[in-house]
Amino acid sequence: MSKIVFAAVEGLREALQKAFLSAIDKGHFIEAELPDFAIEIPNERSHGDYSSNLALVSARSLRLPPRKIAEILKDSLSLENTRFDRVEIAGPGFLNFFLNAAFYAEILQDIAELGDQYGRSDYGKGRKVMIEFVSANPTGPMHLGNARGGALGDCLGAVMDAAGYDVWREFYVNDAGNQIDKFAYSLEGRYLQLLLGEDRVEFQEDWYQGGDITERAQEYIDEYGDELLTLSSDQRRAMLVKFAMPRNIARMKADLEKYRIEYDEWFRESALHNSGAVADIIERLTKNGMTYEKDGAVWYKATEKGAEKDEVLIRQNGHSTYFAADIAYHVNKFERGFSLLINIWGADHHGHVARLKGALDAVGKNGDDLVVILMQLVRLVKDGEPVRMSKRTGKAIQLADLLDEVPPDAARFIFNMREANSQMEFDLDQAVARDNQNPVYYVQYAPARIFSIFKALAAEGITPRPCTTDELLFLSTDEERELIRHLAAYTEELIQAARDYEPSRITRYVITLAALFHKFYNACRVKGEAEGLMQARLALCGAVRLVIRNVLTMFNVTVPESM
Repeated sequence: MSKIVFAAVEGLREALQKAFLSAIDKGHFIEAELPDFAIEIPNERSHGDYSSNLALVSARSLRLPPRKIAEILKDSLSLENTRFDRVEIAGPGFLNFFLNAAFYAEILQDIAELGDQYGRSDYGKGRKVMIEFVSANPTGPMHLGNARGGALGDCLGAVMDAAGYDVWREFYVNDAGNQIDKFAYSLEGRYLQLLLGEDRVEFQEDWYQGGDITERAQEYIDEYGDELLTLSSDQRRAMLVKFAMPRNIARMKADLEKYRIEYDEWFRESALHNSGAVADIIERLTKNGMTYEKDGAVWYKATEKGAEKDEVLIRQNGHSTYFAADIAYHVNKFERGFSLLINIWGADHHGHVARLKGALDAVGKNGDDLVVILMQLVRLVKDGEPVRMSKRTGKAIQLADLLDEVPPDAARFIFNMREANSQMEFDLDQAVARDNQNPVYYVQYAPARIFSIFKALAAEGITPRPCTTDELLFLSTDEERELIRHLAAYTEELIQAARDYEPSRITRYVITLAALFHKFYNACRVKGEAEGLMQARLALCGAVRLVIRNVLTMFNVTVPESM
C-alpha cells in the first residue's frame, strides 16, 4: 500500500491497541491478551473508510458482548495524531472509522511527488520470477487462445515488476519431438504433391492439414526448385524443417511484436536434448528410485507422487517423451536462478499440472514453486453471433487475423479484463467501437478529457501549479473524496494482483477510476471556481491522469491526448 495509506492503517492499529490496554488499566476490561484483529475496507463505504473487528474477536477472552466492548473501546480511543476524525459502532460491534481531510490532501501530494513511480512497491523483494506464456507450437500460426494468453502473461509480468519482483518473460519453442516429426512429414507430403501432383502422393490424415504447410513447401520450391527430389526421404524432411522452422518462428515473433509483447528469451526445446539435460533428468529420476522399465519403455512412477497414472519417459523406440523434456526444462529454469516459475497454459492441460509438480519434487526441486495458471477458451462474436472463420483466409481465427481487425490497445485491454479461469466472450464490434461501450476507449477518454481541460485553461493563461495543503483541503465533496480514496488504493491493488497472479484486477481498477473521474467531472466544475479550489481540482485531475497513464503504460496501451 502507499506510504500514506500504510501510515493511516498502522496509526489506527496503534490507537486501538492503546485503547484496549487503557480499558484494562481503568478496570473496564479484565486482564487479557490483545488478540489478532483486522483493519479492512468495508464493502459499503457508507459504513466508513476502514473497519475493525477488534470488539468481536475480543468477546471470548473479555467475557463481554462485542457491542459492549466496542462502546468501551470507543470511549477509550484517541484519534489524535491519526488520519481519522471519527468512529462509529455498527452491527454486532464493528468499529467503523472515517478518514480526516488531511488524508486526502496527503494522497494527492504523494502522487505528485512520486509521479510515474506511484503505485510501485518492494513487495516482491526482488524475487526472481519467470513467466512462460504463449509457447505456441512452431509448426503453424498462433490462434485466438494465444491472444488471450499473451495479454495475460505480459500484463502479469508488468504487475509483478511493479510489485517489486525481478521478472523474466520466456517463450518455450517446442522444436523437438513428435510434433516436429509430424511437421517434417507434412512438409514433405505437400512438397511432393506440389511437384508431382496430389493424385500421386498420399497425404495422411494425421499430418498437419493447414494451408501454412503448403505455403512453406511452395516457398521452398520458389527458392530452390525440385532439388530435394534426388535426396532420401530423411534428408528431404530435415532440409524442409530447417527451411520452414525459422520462418514460422520469425512470423510468430512478428505477430507478438505487433501485439506489443517482447520476450527476454526464446528458449528452444532442442537445446535441452543437445546439451544432454533430458538424459540427465531421466538419470536423476532413476537414481532416486522413481523409474522402472516395462514393455521396452522407461516409466516415471508418477503415481507415487499422487498422479492417477505413471508416465513414459523413454519410448520403445528409444526417443524421450515431451514429458521428460518438460521436467528438464523446468529444472533448467530453477538452475538458472529463478525461484518462482509461472506458466500460463490452456485449461486442457489441467491434468499435467500435478504430474509436473510431483516430478519436480522427485528430482529435489520444490513443485510448489511452480504456479500454473489455467486459461479458459475464448469465444469470438460479431453482431451477436459466433465467429469461427477468418474472412481473410476462410480458416480458423489466428492472432494475425485478430490484429488485422482490432487495434492492439483494445485486444490487450479486453483480454485482460477477466480472470484466466473464466470463459470469455470477445465482442469484435465492441473492440473496434469508438464510444464508451468499448472499455479501453472509455478509460483512454478520461486522460484525454483532462488534457483538454488543461489545454482550454492554458489558452486563457491558467496553468496548474503546486497546491498548498490548505488548498487541497477544499476537496470535500463526496465525488472528490471517493475519487481520491480510489487513487489511494492503487499500490495495494497492484500488490494483491501480484499476490493472486491476477492482472485483470488492475484493468478493472482503472475502469472504475475512469468511471469515478467522469462522475466527478459531471458534478464538480473546474473553471470558474475560486483560485484555491480551481487549483485543487486541477491537482486532482492531474493525479487521475497520472495514475491512468501509469496503468496503461504498464500494460503497453497508449494514452492519447485527444479522442
